[in-house]
Formats: sequence, structure tokens, C-alpha cells
Amino acid sequence: MKKQKATHELIFNHFDLLSEEIVFAILDCLNDNPLDKKSFSLVCKSFYAIESRHRKTLKPLRSEHLTTILNRYPSVTHLDLSLCPRITDNSLTVISLVCKKMLRSIDLSRSRFFSHVGLSNLVVNCSNLVEIDLSNSTELRDSAAAAIAEAKNLERLWLARCKSITDIGIGCIAVGCRKLRLINLKWCLGVGDLGVGLIAIKCKEIQSLDLSYLPITNKCLPPILKLQYLEDLFLEGCFGIDDDSLAVLKQGCKSLKMLDMSSCQNISHVGLSSLTSGTECLRQLILAYGSPVTLALADSLQNLSMLQSIKLDGCLVTCSGLKAIGNWCVSLREISLSKCLGVTDKGLSSLVTKHEDLRKLDITCCRKITHVSIAHITNSCTSLTSLRMESCTLVPREAFVLIGQRCHFLEELDLTDNEIDDEGLKSISRCSKLSSLKLGICLDITDEGLTDIGMCCSKLVELDLYRSAGIMDSGILAIARGCTGLEMINIAYCKDITDSSLIALSKCSELKMLESRGCPLITSLGLAAIAVGCKQLTKLDIKKCYNINDAGMIPLAHFSQNLRQINLSYSSVTDMGLLSLASISCLQSMTILHLKGLTSNGLRAALLACGGIRKVKLETSFKQLLPQPLFQHLEARGCVFQWRDKVFQAELDPKCWKLQLEDMQ
Repeated sequence: MKKQKATHELIFNHFDLLSEEIVFAILDCLNDNPLDKKSFSLVCKSFYAIESRHRKTLKPLRSEHLTTILNRYPSVTHLDLSLCPRITDNSLTVISLVCKKMLRSIDLSRSRFFSHVGLSNLVVNCSNLVEIDLSNSTELRDSAAAAIAEAKNLERLWLARCKSITDIGIGCIAVGCRKLRLINLKWCLGVGDLGVGLIAIKCKEIQSLDLSYLPITNKCLPPILKLQYLEDLFLEGCFGIDDDSLAVLKQGCKSLKMLDMSSCQNISHVGLSSLTSGTECLRQLILAYGSPVTLALADSLQNLSMLQSIKLDGCLVTCSGLKAIGNWCVSLREISLSKCLGVTDKGLSSLVTKHEDLRKLDITCCRKITHVSIAHITNSCTSLTSLRMESCTLVPREAFVLIGQRCHFLEELDLTDNEIDDEGLKSISRCSKLSSLKLGICLDITDEGLTDIGMCCSKLVELDLYRSAGIMDSGILAIARGCTGLEMINIAYCKDITDSSLIALSKCSELKMLESRGCPLITSLGLAAIAVGCKQLTKLDIKKCYNINDAGMIPLAHFSQNLRQINLSYSSVTDMGLLSLASISCLQSMTILHLKGLTSNGLRAALLACGGIRKVKLETSFKQLLPQPLFQHLEARGCVFQWRDKVFQAELDPKCWKLQLEDMQ
């Protein structure tokens, strides 16, 4: 014992010789697992003090512990309260008095119950604040905006969906916060031309401006386009802007690098040409769900010599339009045609053939393309790192072999709902850089193909096998052995998977998300293995895993302390199992529908015991069985209830389910 104590003292003496900067550098390397720094701090008093001074970012789970936490970490500069829905004026006052000038950034985007009084205390005492996120604060009014205006050093401000703030409040911010570089006003329906114009006139350093879905017209555009440092401009859903209003503009914004004109259906190539004229630095253009992509539109954009990315999702596309984009002198790096009607082999082939430096291509739901397009894509764009082609249903299985043969740099590949088979997977396994692979609703793949992926794609982090009914245990075992860094796997409705798969996956210690709904052969034994081995698990879906009961909840409650979201619907969990989950302090969201062993008393006890719970989905029948004061108490704590009145439905065979899905499309 004395020898062991002497060894420990020797180690600590060595640490005492290190400067605080060196120890901070060591702590910087402990960012993967949130429990690592906690373990470090518990070694000794010296480590405890060092870790307290080192921590700069804090994301508390419970607002009632704010005073204790902030006193524990005096050097915090960034405070993320997005997991604390109940933040009162008193909470903000505590923060302002403890943090004072140290605090530079605060996120209140998921918080409620505070007013202009708390905000005023915050900005007055924390005078070095440069970043405030107040998104979703629908009850805040102009008085709150006036309080924010006192933050003279503010550089970044998010007010998305603050629907009660008007031009008057925005005017106060424009006058008071002259250093603003980013402001997000998306869905601020009370803000119009006057407020936006004041921001553009007073805040000369603006670099990013989000005006999506604002009732603005052309009147506010001239001062916006004169902003010398503006790089990102979001005008999504601004229906008050049309071709006629843009025609009067002499030139666009020279510094602009990104322009989002999604859902602006009143703007054609005429207005777009006016808006983009002179924008020599434009690199990304988003025109999703807008006007048809015709020859005229493509020609109006051909002078954008720096353009690297264009997104046309949901647009009607013509062959001549795609061909014209293909003839641009610029070499595009990213093209998105997701859910575009009119994409054919001829148009797509002419496009990709001319853009050989393409890195990202999205052709999701382009249902008219065949092997011809895939041949041209894989032959011309061999440097692709991302290919999304969900539901390209006319592409035959032979075409997928070309992807593996020619596109060896792929990191992301989405083949959901396609005709790929094991030969295609064997070829794709050559893409050794793959980190994300989606194979949901691929009914022709089996364990044989998945084994090839497991053997060759060791960098895989995300794997989606949703409703790929041919997958069994041996395929998952191969993935678990070969892809030890796996963070997310979806095996929902792979009905032949058993506990053997979960026991194998328990060796993937980085696993954060497991979706195994509709796997009837999985039991509490497999879930217990996951709980013990995957301590970083944050999301778990075991809906319709009928053989999981309370025996699976006990190890989950003990080992899965990072769990935030769980779906227990249709399982065999009872009152006791649900109540045991109260020991998981991180748990915030529960879906508990059709639990036969759940009683109203058990549910009441569990809801009261789960102090951090923020969202609960329940059957409507419980609404009458539980006392109203209970709901009032939980809602005051920040919990939201979602009620469902859904009858039990028998599960369809995968092929019948796919046919039903196709009929709906």
C-alpha cells in the first residue's frame, strides 16, 4: 500500500512540474468522451482545480444547478443553454452576476420564460458578449430587442422565429449594435423593409444576413447590396421580391459569396441576372424550389466565374438548361438536383461530363435516370466524395458496380431504396474512405455484401440498413469487427437480427445512435450488452422490440448516462423499468406508446422522478388518467407533451411495404 501511495505521489509531483498551459493542451485532447474530463478532475484536488480553470464551454442539463456549475467553472466564455427549456429572468441575473465580463457567447435558442428584464441584466453585466442566440423566442417583443441593443460589442445575433419583434425593435438593435457581423431574422414576420433597411444602413460590418420569409420588398435591397463586407445573403421565401423590383438594381453586391433564393417563385432569370450582376466572388448559389431551370436561366448565370456550388432541389429542370450549365466555363464542385422533375439521362450526362472536378452530387429521387447517367457520372467525376442517389429506381443493379470501380474517394454514399445487390456492395467496398453509407430499403442485399463492406471500409461511422430485410447477424458481426469507430447504425425492421448482433455492436465503444425498432428477436440480453459497452449512447429506438423488458432497463439506467432520447413503444417495459430510467440525468425525450405493463401510477412516478425530461409522447388515454396539476408542474419545468391516438398496426412484409410506399409517391 505504501509503495502504491509513493508511486501516485511521484506521478503527481511530475505533473506539478508541468506548466498550466501544457496541462491545458493535454485536456484539449480529451474532447471525444464528455466523461473523460470529469474523470481527470476526480483524480486529485490539483487536477480538479486545473480542469475548472480550463473549461471554456458549458452546456448544462438543468437550470436549477446553474449557480453551482458557474461557480465551479469560473473561466467559461461560451454558455449553451439549449438543453434548459426553463430559463427565467432570475436565471439570467445569476449568469450575469457570476460570469460578468468573462462571458462572450450565450445560446438561449431552446429556452423560454425569460423577458426583457433578464436580458437587460445579462447585457449590462456581461459587456463583452459578442454572440447571442435567441431563436424560437416567440414571446419576446420590442422591449427585449431594446435590451439587446445595449450589447455594444455584439457581433452575432440570431432572432429566428421571434415573430413578435417589429421594425421598432430591430431599429433599436441597428442603432445600438454597430459591430454586428451576422444577424438572422428568419421568420421574424413583424420585420419589414424599414427594419432591414436600418440594419443595412447602421451596421456597416454585416457579413451574413438572413431575411428568409420576411415580408420585404425591393425597397430594402439597395442599402443591402451596398454593404462592403456582405458575404452570405439568405432571401429564401421572400415572396415580395420579384423580377420587376430587381430590374431597377444597377448591380449586385461585389463581396457576396453565397446567395440563397430558395422558394422565390416570383423571380425568373430576368431578376436573377440583375441581382447577380457584378457579384464576382459568388461561390454558392441556392435556387431550390424556384423557377424552372431553363436555357435562359442557365445563360443568365454563366458569367459567375467563381461559382463552385449550385443547388436546384425541387425545381423543374429542362434538358437544355442542364446542358447549358454543363457548358459553363466555371468548374463546379457541388451540384444538387434532389427531387428535380425533368432530370433525364441526356441532360444529366451532358452536365457531369463537363464538370470533371465535381466533389458532391445529389440526384435524390431523379426517377428517370438509368445506367447511362451512372456510367457518365462514374467515368467523368472520379474525384467524387459525396454521392446521394436515393430512390433512383430505374438504375439497374449492374450500374452500382461502376461506382466502386471508378469513384474511390467517396466518403458519403446514399443508395436508399435502390436495386443494388451483393455484387454492387462488393465493388463499393473498394471505397475505403467511406464514412457514411445508407442502404435502407435495399431488399436485394444480404450478409455476403455487407461482410465485404465490413472488411474493407474501416472508416465507416454511419450505416443505415432500415428495412433491408436480407440482413442477418453475420453481416452485422462483420461490420462490428471491421468498423470499430461506428457511431450510428440503423437496423430497424431487419427482422432476423438477434442479440448476437447487439453483443457484437457493443464492442463499438463510439456508438451514439442505435435504431433497432421492429426487431422482434432482440431481447434484454442484447440491450444490456449495448449499455455496458457503448457508454456514449445518446439515442436509442427499441420500438416494437417486444422481448425487451425491465431487465434491459436496469443496465441501461446504470451504464448509459449519456442517453438523451429513447423510444420504448410496444416493448414489454413496465412501471419498474420506466422508473429506473430516472437515474439517467441526461434523459430528455421519451416516447412511450402502447406499453401494456404501464399504469397511470407508474407513469406519474416516472415523470416526476425524471427531472431532466423535456419531451414526452403519450397515448391520449393517459390524459384523463393523470391529474392536471401534474401536467402543470411538468410544463412549468419546461416539459412538452405530445399526445397520440394511434391504434396498433400489424407489420407488413418488406416487399409489400415497399409497394405500398411506391403507390403513395
